[in-house]
Amino acid sequence: MTDYKINPAFTITDEQSLRSLFGATHDLAIQKFQDKLDKHAMAFISRAPFLCIGTQNTDGKADVSPRGDPVGFVQILDEHTLAIPDRPGNNRLDSLANIIANPNVGLLFIVPGFDDTLRVSGTACVTTDPDLLETMRVNDRLPKLAIVVKVTGVFMHCAKAFRRAHLWDSDYFQDRSQMPSLVKIILDQSTGAPEDPAEQRKLDDDLEDAYKTTLY
Repeated sequence: MTDYKINPAFTITDEQSLRSLFGATHDLAIQKFQDKLDKHAMAFISRAPFLCIGTQNTDGKADVSPRGDPVGFVQILDEHTLAIPDRPGNNRLDSLANIIANPNVGLLFIVPGFDDTLRVSGTACVTTDPDLLETMRVNDRLPKLAIVVKVTGVFMHCAKAFRRAHLWDSDYFQDRSQMPSLVKIILDQSTGAPEDPAEQRKLDDDLEDAYKTTLY
């Protein structure tokens, strides 16, 4: 595949040029921005079993990480503060290391069946406060730490993206088996996947077994 080259003649490099392509921002789009969690934002967060957290390091390298747990897993400590448990993962620690380097974060809360989403921005820190972690116990296991977010911006995001994607419409669900398994993809990208299908199936089965015992 030939590398794509951006034509600099069509590159937008300043905000004025960007905004000239669009109409004026609707008053409600401006007014909906809040600096704290109101009752509607709290209700949305309390229903969300899933969010994405965007972080950056000091060099501006960005990362987005999914976080999921039972409904209500993100704790609302007050109208300006959220706490997110950190569950076992791959130990890359990209988001956590970024937060330590640069505390600015963006959160996108998603509720299954809802086409609208909730966007939250703020500053985060990583804590091992035992009293807080105790409230996040699941299956008698505590998280090693939690992400605490001081909220500076909150607003509801409209449904257009999810409607265009037909995200919750089962008629548009795709067959996962049409792509290789996660294990095979990672092995193809790294050390190489086994040629023996039986060996590959065992690796896939081992991952499924690990899911059952390492979620918490």
